[in-house]
Amino acid sequence: MNKKELRNIYRQKRLLLGEAETDKMQDLIMIRFQELALPFLHYMHTYLPMDIQKEVDTYPVMEFLKFSNPGLNIVVPKTHVESNSMTHYIYDENTVLVKNAYHIMEPAGGQTINSADIDLVLVPLLAFDERGYRVGYGKGFYDRFLLQCRKDVIKIGLSFFQAEPLIDDTDEFDIPLTHCVTPQKVYEF
Repeated sequence: MNKKELRNIYRQKRLLLGEAETDKMQDLIMIRFQELALPFLHYMHTYLPMDIQKEVDTYPVMEFLKFSNPGLNIVVPKTHVESNSMTHYIYDENTVLVKNAYHIMEPAGGQTINSADIDLVLVPLLAFDERGYRVGYGKGFYDRFLLQCRKDVIKIGLSFFQAEPLIDDTDEFDIPLTHCVTPQKVYEF
């Protein structure tokens, strides 16, 4: 299937999830995430989940990684629609968040971080395939951002659903994940 088809299918699948089912899958994702053998992290970049899209909640992952990596800096993006780019800010108790045009909570300002300093990125997705390629929301923000990161950056997706066999229309601009964590298993690519 192509990205457009998968985007439509998986948006619908997520919207049909009930609260109890989502909570159970969220717990299983956290159990699986803790199985990852990760190096010590200094900077971890994450999306802030959109409830309206029923995205996997990244807050438990943040808390787990802060506990297992003392001094870890959490970094979150602010999008710039006019340039299809993102700026990355330290996210802490002093960060003021505002909702952007896409209903995504973003930092109003703060200390910026260079993409090359980031050790791990939690990458938003709607679907992914068995090669690690993903379907996002179609704007390309994360593929452009990941190109600016170090070659050894860890790129992890979180998904309520299993991998598709193949996304038919990937191209040279698509950056594959290194891992994807689902309720059933951890994929390594």
